[in-house]
Order: sequence, then structure tokens, then C-alpha cells
Amino acid sequence: MAVILCLIRKFWRISLADKLASLGVSRNRHVVAYDAQGGMYAARLWWLLRWLGHDQVQVLDGGMAAWQGGVVKDLPVPVAAKWVPELRPELKVDVKEVLENIQSAIFTVVDARSPARFMGEGETLDPVAGHILGAINRFFQNNLQEDGRFKPAEVLKAEWLVVLAGVEAGQTVQQCGSGVTACHNLLALEVAGLAGARLYAGSWSEWCADAARPVVRYLG
Repeated sequence: MAVILCLIRKFWRISLADKLASLGVSRNRHVVAYDAQGGMYAARLWWLLRWLGHDQVQVLDGGMAAWQGGVVKDLPVPVAAKWVPELRPELKVDVKEVLENIQSAIFTVVDARSPARFMGEGETLDPVAGHILGAINRFFQNNLQEDGRFKPAEVLKAEWLVVLAGVEAGQTVQQCGSGVTACHNLLALEVAGLAGARLYAGSWSEWCADAARPVVRYLG
């Protein structure tokens, strides 16, 4: 089973790199990611490109709502590029490492889901409610101002230092429901100048799929 999963993951990242290259992404091409959902999907693409070894990537702060340039309705015809990704496995952890960390406490897991979902209330996306034993909570939307832009770097830094309570950012692993909004927290940490955090890509959806893994939920 481990060999099969390894092959699936290898095929997935090669397929993703090939798809991006077909859209014109190359090592020397600057990529700007944006969305209309507060940056959560754009942040995921930002992280994926960095994981694949592409450094020239940024997120448009505020997304489409903040864009003041022109827009077009016709999709451009992409010019394919050549790009061989250089994977950075150090940017992520797997479920085995997270499980082992419950005993070793080498890093702190930070959950990007809403406080309600973290507490185990109103869960509608996953079959099990609650959170990973030992995790702390930082709702990804708290990284944003009311206008949908990221808070200033100094504000993010001050807030995150309170959340981390003395733990170095590099000693944290960010997770969420399925590994998307956790990337928003990773980007916020970078903006704040607190680099080095990693991603648990499987996140809660993977964790709660095995009843043997310890979960915490609070009953009202």
C-alpha cells in the first residue's frame, strides 16, 4: 500500500508540473496568483509552486476585489513552457509525522479552520468533528482586514506571536480541513516575517479518516 501511495503522489506532482508548464509556467516566469475568496485558493497555488521549486510566485493582495486594471472575458491561448520541478519535501509533513509528534512534541500543529469547527461544532464537511490532539487554532480569516486584504506585516506578526506563545514559527505545522486554508496561514506567516512553518497537506480530512488517531472535541 505504501508503494502504491508513493507512486500516486509522484504521478500527481508530475501531472501538476506538466499542467502548469502547459500554461506557460517556467523557472524564469513570474507567477501572480489571485482568487475572489480572500486569497485562500491563491495561497494554495503559492504554496504548491514553492513546493515544486518555483520561487517567483506571489499572491495578489485582495484578489479580484482589489484589482483596478482591466479585465477580459476571452481566455488567452497559453504558450507551453519547459519546466522540470525540483521538489522541496522539507515544506510538508505527513500523517505519520503528525501522529508521532503527539508523543515527541517536536512541533506545534496550528489549525486554520473556524473556531467552531476546531471545537467540534457544526461540522458539515468531514464525517468526524473535532481537532488533532495538541493542536491550537488560528482561523485563517483572522489574517485579513475588512476589505479582504492581508493585515499589515507588523499587525500579523504581533497577532501570530500571541498565537504561537513562544514557539518559533519554524517549529509549527499548519493544517486545516483539506490543506487549502492552512496555506493562507503559511502565507500570513511569511508576510509577518515568521518563516519556516510547514504544511500537513492531508489535514483534518485525512486525520479523522482513521478512528485510531486521537481527536479532541468539546461538548456543550
